[in-house]
Amino acid sequence: MKTIQPVNAWQNGQVKSATKFNMNSIFDNLEDSATFYYELLSASQDGEGNEVLTQVAQGNLSMNGQEYQDWNGSNDAAYTWGATQLSLTII
Repeated sequence: MKTIQPVNAWQNGQVKSATKFNMNSIFDNLEDSATFYYELLSASQDGEGNEVLTQVAQGNLSMNGQEYQDWNGSNDAAYTWGATQLSLTII
């Protein structure tokens, strides 16, 4: 999970602010394509000071072609790629 500059997303008729970006590989054929599930999350604290994350937006991103060939397989590189696809800034 990565912290991002806040972005607004429309959810159930309200604008929500997301400050966390989570991404997981859900498919990789190890040859020429991979699919990632992503979530944008808002962070708050409960009454005991524990962080509570609430999903604001979610979806899938597909990496293929030259992008896949250039990817070195690292999580950080995948997060950087995903953030670029979604116009997010990781901080």
